[in-house]
Amino acid sequence: MDTSLSRQRWIQLGLGLLAMMAISSPQYVWTLFTKPLIATTGATLPQIQWTFTILIVLQTFFSPVQGYLIDRFSPKLMIALGAALSGLGWVLAARVDTLLGVYATYGLFCGLGTGIVYVGIVGLMVKWFPDRRGFAVGVVAAGYGMGAMLSTFPISDMLTASGYRHTLTVFGIVLGAIGALAALGLRAPRAGEVLPAPAVNLSTCVHDTAPKAMLRTPLFWLMFAMMTMMSTGGLMVVANFASFARDFGVADAIIFGFVALPFALTFDRITNGLTRPFFGWVSDKIGRENTMGIAFAAEAVAIALLLVFRENAYAFALLSGVVFFAWGEIFSLFPSILTDTFGTKHATTNYGFLYMAQGIGSLFGGPIAAWIYAVQGSWLPVFAIIITLDVLTAILAYFVLKPMRRRWLDGGTAPVRVGEPALA
Repeated sequence: MDTSLSRQRWIQLGLGLLAMMAISSPQYVWTLFTKPLIATTGATLPQIQWTFTILIVLQTFFSPVQGYLIDRFSPKLMIALGAALSGLGWVLAARVDTLLGVYATYGLFCGLGTGIVYVGIVGLMVKWFPDRRGFAVGVVAAGYGMGAMLSTFPISDMLTASGYRHTLTVFGIVLGAIGALAALGLRAPRAGEVLPAPAVNLSTCVHDTAPKAMLRTPLFWLMFAMMTMMSTGGLMVVANFASFARDFGVADAIIFGFVALPFALTFDRITNGLTRPFFGWVSDKIGRENTMGIAFAAEAVAIALLLVFRENAYAFALLSGVVFFAWGEIFSLFPSILTDTFGTKHATTNYGFLYMAQGIGSLFGGPIAAWIYAVQGSWLPVFAIIITLDVLTAILAYFVLKPMRRRWLDGGTAPVRVGEPALA
């Protein structure tokens, strides 16, 4: 490989990682803001959790349009705009007192901003690293999973010392500026800067399928259903984790010299980040579907153990890290297998459509899970749903997705419909 090309793509990876880290906090430390926002707005937990849902829905449901704009115009300017919007959402949220105001600031601006950044950077990395697609996407996705690791304790401390309004303002400005500056160095690879994908261990498509044609394939909708189920289970944990810990009586326990809840949130960010490049790298070696089957089944086991040891603060914190380690890899595996299947030309827009599954998952992960708890008076039904979804998706990955994708790739091209070209 040309030395300058190798250096350039690793620089792009580093900048993408930094930008992703800068926009991770609105989602992953949301749980720390629920209590003070409930006190200010007078809302209930299910009502305030709709903010989280709005954030994820806007982050994901607009991603096909965002992906198209990034493919059509300048990636760096669009991604810089997204980072700035994400930071602005926090700054504006610090200045509102109503539930609708929280929806319109934290939910709206952070949702649109993080969606632009996330889809844009993933779309760039699948193009820069066809030979290490799982690993590269895993690295930048790790930035989104681990970025909040650096902010969880500072945000928790500032919340205690200065209140949530000051905290949102300071971190909104700092994180928004960091993300925008990193984005200004990003660009798409030029002609001659892209390596061929390896033929060993991975099944990849040599053709590029346009979004319209992709949406007419059962294979895409199987991937969409699988990602929806995994997102639902994971976001049930993410959105309600602090509530779990408080209800189980372990939130304020002291473990390893730290308060259990912020310790667990930080540990979860580490494992949720490490899993993405790790399982991405594993999938580059043994195949995407095999890796999915292993990881999804492991999460089902981890959730079951977390439930069994829920009243032990040490076990709860450590097992929560295992849960996130077995869940976070969806953000490296699904974009990689999608691009392997439908090609790179429309990768950003195509992934925008698949990423909408995250938005559907948020409808159940935040307020619906909280509603189930309010009705049943227990988190046990929520945990049972998560375990069921994990097991079902693991089975689908190995026994349904794998043979369907093999047939698709063995055919060489997507099936052509009358009057419509299937390939770009």
